[in-house]
Amino acid sequence: MWRRAAVAAGRGLRGLPGRRWRSGAGSPERAAAERAPRIYTRTGDSGFSSTFTGERRPKGDRIFEALGATDELSSAIGLAGEFSSEKGHTFVDQLHKVQCMLQDVGSNLATPLSSAREAHRKRTSFSEKPVLELEQWIDSYSEQLPPLRAFILPSGGRSSAALHFSRAVCRRAERCVVPLVQAGEADPNVAKYLNRLSDYLFVLARYAAMKEGKEEKIYIKPEP
Repeated sequence: MWRRAAVAAGRGLRGLPGRRWRSGAGSPERAAAERAPRIYTRTGDSGFSSTFTGERRPKGDRIFEALGATDELSSAIGLAGEFSSEKGHTFVDQLHKVQCMLQDVGSNLATPLSSAREAHRKRTSFSEKPVLELEQWIDSYSEQLPPLRAFILPSGGRSSAALHFSRAVCRRAERCVVPLVQAGEADPNVAKYLNRLSDYLFVLARYAAMKEGKEEKIYIKPEP
C-alpha cells in the first residue's frame, strides 16, 4: 500500500517539459491522461495489500488496522487545523508538522520489523526526538491554562471540539499500535509519540477554548 503510493507519486513527478505536439499525435489532454498514474490498481481486490517490505497480508491484518487509524487521525487533525486557522490560532503550523510526522509513523508501521531488511529499517526508523518536542509543546501550553478541577467534556467551540475529537482518534490509533510494538513489529517510539500526541491534543483543545473565550463544558453527575 505505502510502496505503491510512493511509486505512483514518483511517476507523477516525471514530466516532459518543453515537448512539442505534432499534428495528428493526439491532444495534450489525452497525452497527459495517458501519463498520469491511475489511482486504482486492482491489486487489493482479493482482500490483500502490500507492506513496504513487499509482503502481501490480509487487509484485516493489525498492521493495516494501525495504518488506517493513523490515517483517520491525520484527517481529524486536518479538520481541526482548518477550524483553528479560521480563528487565527498560531498553533496551526504545529498541527501541520504533526500530520507530517504521522506520515513517518505510517512508514514505520508499514515496515514490519520481522521482514524488514537493514535498508528498510534505515529509511523508516522513528526517533525519540519528535516525542520530546511534543513534551515541550505540552509544557508550554499547560503553563498558560487554568488548573484542571473537573472532568472536561469535548466542547469549547469548533476548534476545541475538533481537537478533542482528534484526541479520541489518537487514543484509538495508539491502541492499534501498542500490540505491534509488543510483538516487535514496530518501533517503540511510535507508540510513545501517539501517547504524547493525545496529551498534546487535549491541552491544545483547552488552549483553543481559552483563546477564543469559549466555555468548556464539564461533567455534572446526574441527580439520582
